[in-house]
Amino acid sequence: MISKLLIANRGEIACRIIRTAREMNVATVAVYSDADRHAAHVRAADEAVHIGPPAAAQSYLDGEKIIAAAKETGAEAIHPGYGFLSENAGFAQAVIDAGLIWVGPKPSSIEAMGLKDSAKERMIAANVPVTPGYLGEDQSVERLKAEADAIGYPVLIKAVAGGGGKGMRKVDDPANFEADLQSCKREAKASFGNDEVLLEKWITSPRHIEVQVFGDAHGNVVHLFERDCSLQRRHQKVIEEAPAPGMDEATREEICAAAVRAAKAVDYEGAGTIEFIADASEGLRADRIFFMEMNTRLQVEHPVTEEITGVDLVEWQLRVASGETLPLTQDELFIDGHAIEARLYAEDPASGFLPSTGPLEHFDLGNVGRIETGVEEGDVISPHYDPMVAKLVAWGDTRDEAIEELAAIAEGVEIWPVKTNAAFLANALLDDDFGDANLDTGFIERKLDALVGADDADDAIWQTAADFTLMAAMDDTVPSALGFRLNAAPRIAATLGYKGEVRTVSARGKQDAAHATGFVEDARTLVFADGQSFEFTRDARGTGAAAAGDGAILAPMPGKVIAVDVAEGDKVNAGQRLMVLEAMKMEHALTAPFDGTVTQLCASEGGQVQVEAMLAVVEKDEG
Repeated sequence: MISKLLIANRGEIACRIIRTAREMNVATVAVYSDADRHAAHVRAADEAVHIGPPAAAQSYLDGEKIIAAAKETGAEAIHPGYGFLSENAGFAQAVIDAGLIWVGPKPSSIEAMGLKDSAKERMIAANVPVTPGYLGEDQSVERLKAEADAIGYPVLIKAVAGGGGKGMRKVDDPANFEADLQSCKREAKASFGNDEVLLEKWITSPRHIEVQVFGDAHGNVVHLFERDCSLQRRHQKVIEEAPAPGMDEATREEICAAAVRAAKAVDYEGAGTIEFIADASEGLRADRIFFMEMNTRLQVEHPVTEEITGVDLVEWQLRVASGETLPLTQDELFIDGHAIEARLYAEDPASGFLPSTGPLEHFDLGNVGRIETGVEEGDVISPHYDPMVAKLVAWGDTRDEAIEELAAIAEGVEIWPVKTNAAFLANALLDDDFGDANLDTGFIERKLDALVGADDADDAIWQTAADFTLMAAMDDTVPSALGFRLNAAPRIAATLGYKGEVRTVSARGKQDAAHATGFVEDARTLVFADGQSFEFTRDARGTGAAAAGDGAILAPMPGKVIAVDVAEGDKVNAGQRLMVLEAMKMEHALTAPFDGTVTQLCASEGGQVQVEAMLAVVEKDEG
């Protein structure tokens, strides 16, 4: 077994690998850029090596620095995680050439699946179903246009070296083909240094189905069933689940067997994923599920497979890289329950999903379900790397149970001041069509406005903010301090501002704030509800109102009278300030409940009063 492992990555996947390595008594080495000097993965590892400035090209993508760090620390192996250098065959070979263990597939396997056109040719030879299309060497506009006409519109143009949704164009109208082709080729050249493309028939009701495969150096290959990754935004996965809803046993057996054939065709070792596109217009059928590509690494969404199989895929990676055989045979693997994962991003859906960066002054993801994250409270979301904050994972005996738990986890997210897509995730999970498994890759785009929703504070949020504000001011003793009586009106209020709107809201007590959480600081009140954060500015003086219908002005709490604005006999208007009470380091203005006359004044400036002490009486004007 490997005794010391360097993780050539950062964030949540680095933390994830470190956790399993520690359970296996494998020492760990982290690498970090200037931006990650104090990051969670650095703190979690046994050792850490600085590898450069924040820019990934000068740190996490610098293979020479990473190999040097392994040599320097005596690490025997390098685990690339996902992203960065994980599918770089040249780096994998350099690791091996340096006498180190590469925790991943052989470089030849990575190369074989790296280009979409050659990969499809291999899959055809291995009897793996592929999408009808064209992947020839003739890249002339005339040939590609003729092939598109033969395939039939709509068609999909894809960069052969593409990934992550780049270098892809759907063409609906033959008249637009040439312009879309040139646009696609320009993007492919800029992103991948290769402008060659292939053509595929556009699937009208597409679902993204993928199969987890695993091979060892002894010729064994198994699958660990399928995942559904259909909920995507701009070709980026958002919510993934396992098993795929609506997948019958016969179809599962055929598609998983095809995935094993695909892995064997490239002599695959380690963890990998065969990705398929399914035409789900008539449900999931084996004759309508086609190979797209292979990811020659661990997937972001691997936790859902772990949850339904009980397998630790990182442990399997380390064992296979150490030369062991697969821990389980195909007959020993089975599906237990249902798991769903949602990707929590630092972005603002209400502002077009713009990235949100900065310090995590408040960070609480709860203690339910499985949370995979690489940040903690006090850390900073950097603009230099992927904005994923965490993966939220829930398991249930049934899909409905998993949905319910994951939606609750998303709604319970408390992060501030960084914005997240937590409410967006909860809305997607609770959508009726998602619950009924009416899924395809266009789900999010069709429902985008409804899923994003509004970030305005409704009356209930304003009320909660007022309750929290006054509870904090009175040291969490609101019910007694306010002197609540059955059917009595509240006696104090808070003046709050949100997005330019100012309201004075009466507090009702902490029993009414149970649907939300939050905290109060000197100048603001924060409310967390349904996955969103609401920041209210606060008028430090506060406001108050009389409680009793007879015009009696009672002290809402023990305190000191610091100002008296009226005298007996004065005429006053509803809402007019009568006096100011200082308590719990806050000022509370007591106001007239209606138009009338001050008939009694029982308090004087500088005087101390107890809760419910009579301070004044206002007699209501007749008529």
